[in-house]
Parts: sequence; C-alpha cells; structure tokens
Amino acid sequence: MRRENETSVIGFTLLGLFPGMSHIGLMICAILLVYIVAITGNSTLVLLIVLDPRLHSPMYFPLSQLSLMDISLISTTVLKMLTNYFLGTSDISYVGCGTQVYFYSALGGSECILLTFMAYDRYVAICNPLRYMVIVNPKLCLQMAIVSWIGGAIHSVVQTVYTMHFPRCGSREIHNFFCELQAVLKRSCEDTSAYKKVVLVMAILFLLIPFGLILTSYILIFLSVLHIRSSKGRNKAFTTCSSHLMVVFLYFGPTMFVYMIPSSLRNSEQAQGLSIFYTILTPMLNPLIYSLRNKDVGEALRKVLCKGLIIR
Repeated sequence: MRRENETSVIGFTLLGLFPGMSHIGLMICAILLVYIVAITGNSTLVLLIVLDPRLHSPMYFPLSQLSLMDISLISTTVLKMLTNYFLGTSDISYVGCGTQVYFYSALGGSECILLTFMAYDRYVAICNPLRYMVIVNPKLCLQMAIVSWIGGAIHSVVQTVYTMHFPRCGSREIHNFFCELQAVLKRSCEDTSAYKKVVLVMAILFLLIPFGLILTSYILIFLSVLHIRSSKGRNKAFTTCSSHLMVVFLYFGPTMFVYMIPSSLRNSEQAQGLSIFYTILTPMLNPLIYSLRNKDVGEALRKVLCKGLIIR
C-alpha cells in the first residue's frame, strides 16, 4: 500500500520512443513535423466542411467528426512526449497518466464506432442511392456522431477505472512514449490476467465486431457494384469507398494486432511501433487520403487557396 501511495504521488517514467536509440533528436523532429501536418490537415478539413456549402451534406459531417477525433488523439499522445523531450524530463504524474489512458481509450473507441457508421453511410449511398437523403439525413448524422463520442467515453471509463485502480510497486518505468493501457498494467503488483480477459472482450466489442460489420457492408457494396453496367458508375462507386476503406485498414489493422494478439506472440518494440502507426501516422494520413481522393474536398481547398491569393 505504501508503494501504491508513492506511485500516486510520484507518478511514472515514460521511457519514450525506442530507448537507447542514437538519433532520438532526429526522430523527435520528424514526429513534430508529423504532428504539425496532422493538426494542419485535420483542421483544414474541418474548416472546409464548415465553410463550403457544397460540403454541407450528410456524407461529410462524419468526416469532420473523424478529423476532430484525430486532432484530439494525436494531441493526447504526442504533446506530452514533445514537452518532456524539450524540458529534458521523462516523468508523468499519476493523474496525468490516468488522463492519457482515459482520452486515448475514449477517442480510440469513438473512432471505431464512427468508422462503422461511415461504412453504413457508404452502403446506403451505393446500394440505395435514391433514398440516401431520406435515410442518411442530418438528424441521423448527428445521432451517429453523438453515439460515437458517448460510446467511446463510456468504454473508456471502464478501461481507465480498472487500469488505474491496480496497486503499483517496483519499477515506475512505462515502456512506451505515452501511458498505453497494457504498458501501465505491467506495472501492477497484482495478477492482471483476469482483467486482460476483460480487455480482450472490450477489443472484440470495439474492434472485431465493428470491423466485421464494415467488411459486411463492403461485401454488399461490392456485390451491388458488380451490377452497375457503366464503367463510369463503377469507378465513381469505388472512388466513394476507397478513401474510407484505406482509413479502416490503417486504423484497425495495427490496433487489432496490439489488443487481440497474445502478448507472448509479440514484443514491446512491435507494440510500440504499431502504436506509433495508429496514434501518430494515421491521424496525419486521414485528411491527406480524403483530400487527395475526394473531388469535392479538393475543389473546396483550391477555392479557398485561390481566394487567399486574390486577397493578397
């Protein structure tokens, strides 16, 4: 109990990205650049959706919510790491660690739910286009966003309370660049095998089932596209889906490996590398994928840039 109280006061030590790496400064600069690009790209996408009337449709509202989640997710993990590096420290308080666990889990769960809803949006758009505006109306989009945010928050409360209530003793070192759930659990004095089963169940609910629903939606979409006679129509359908499908695999693939593969089959370096992928790289890539592969978003961006040049 004494050691647990000490941990609650002192907190933890984050070992950071790949401890012992000789060129850590170069990697930090690269991550800072990625962070700036991610914030700029996602913020720009949100502003375009808000300001451009052509993007005021049910299809783009969930995309704006995804960008807000990405901004929050990358800020939750990266800002503390950058702050520690530039201040020359590696400490994080117990409350700060619990806060990271909460927001990381909440935003991750929210993205899983939202990406599932976005797959349904694509399914209706392609398989039932004549009724799209009736089925996927602004009210439904708002409900999908609310369910995504609240669902992730509820999921995170359970994860955070259970993760942080275990007593800590011995080493305070966390083998990651942020307070990742499983890395924090390793610092527990007690047997956490029962709780790890709960983590697996939550992973099935928030990863495997949504991923299965998304794949089902795209199988139905693919079967529907096969019946489209014109090549132009088929290309338009594939373009509509390709961006979302790329984001799904970028996010779900690494996350499922980390939380559904037994720890005996992977090491901490692999888990850390994959966590970099879905907490740092994916939030940066998402707005690039949607802006480069979406004609309306691209035109909205060119319109804004042209206005800026004219004003100058």
